[in-house]
Amino acid sequence: MSFTVAIDGPAAAGKGTISRAVAEHFGFAHLDTGLLYRAVGIRALEIGRGIIDPAMAEKVARELTEAHIARHDLRSARAGQTASKVAALPAVRAALLDFQRRFARREGGAVLDGRDIGTVICPEAEVKLFVTASDAVRAQRRYEELQAAGADTTLEAVASELRQRDLRDSARDVAPMLRAEDAVLLDTSELSIDAAVTQAVAEITKKL
Repeated sequence: MSFTVAIDGPAAAGKGTISRAVAEHFGFAHLDTGLLYRAVGIRALEIGRGIIDPAMAEKVARELTEAHIARHDLRSARAGQTASKVAALPAVRAALLDFQRRFARREGGAVLDGRDIGTVICPEAEVKLFVTASDAVRAQRRYEELQAAGADTTLEAVASELRQRDLRDSARDVAPMLRAEDAVLLDTSELSIDAAVTQAVAEITKKL
């Protein structure tokens, strides 16, 4: 059985945590598509010695394997910034499109989370969720996450970085971050993880 769950939303809204929990609950495969762009961005930055060359980024994207998205440093703030930059390159997005669509239609069901899953990657997904939260809540969550990882940063710096990423992701010409018309909105600002997952599971169960 092929069954696709598309979960979109901005950074630190909780979509990754919800996606992993939902995939485990239903026994579906899970793909954090943001890791694809983080892996491409970091690799292109390394090859370019601090500069992301569009042609090199496309080459890296075409040669990407599941091993590349297992790097331990893909959750860093640096990786997040590079991801947003390469995600704005049409050639990179095209190179990763087939990879994501094949994953989405695999047997046994799949959950994909990102920023354009329900609108571009899997517009025919059986379930679409758009996970969001207030800017203040998202900044606090990401700050605590980075602190736990030992990062030297401030809440103000994290909030500024999120604003910049949101602007790039929503204003880019190719596949901007948008809520699909048929996506269910899930605002996690005042929800616990368990409550948010429960709501997501309920929406998916309706379709199953």
